[in-house]
Amino acid sequence: MRLSTLAAPLALVLAMSLTACGSDDADPPSSSQGATQDGDTVAVTVTREGDEFTPNGERVELGVDQTLVLTIESDEAGELHVHSTPEQEIAYDAGTSEHELVIDRPGVVEVESHEPDVVLLQLEVR
Repeated sequence: MRLSTLAAPLALVLAMSLTACGSDDADPPSSSQGATQDGDTVAVTVTREGDEFTPNGERVELGVDQTLVLTIESDEAGELHVHSTPEQEIAYDAGTSEHELVIDRPGVVEVESHEPDVVLLQLEVR
């Protein structure tokens, strides 16, 4: 009797995990909230007011070699670090600036500020 009590939930968990697996049909990467996609580019606006950043840890999906356009609106100069291979740095001045990034390897790449220490984006590159 105890085995049958455990069998139903176990079968449900197994069925759900199998349906969660993707098919061989690759869907193009989609953008998350706050990111917009236009053809071959994904655009994200980063805002800095003092030590506060928006977005804060948001995950954005990109295709390998797809262009990410970062618009940075900041009340002071700073630098973002892109932990890709090779690593990239984006220096920006106070005001609005636009920067393009292309990641050529799949994986999750963090875009962060080191002063203050904040992860702004996690780029999920597929």
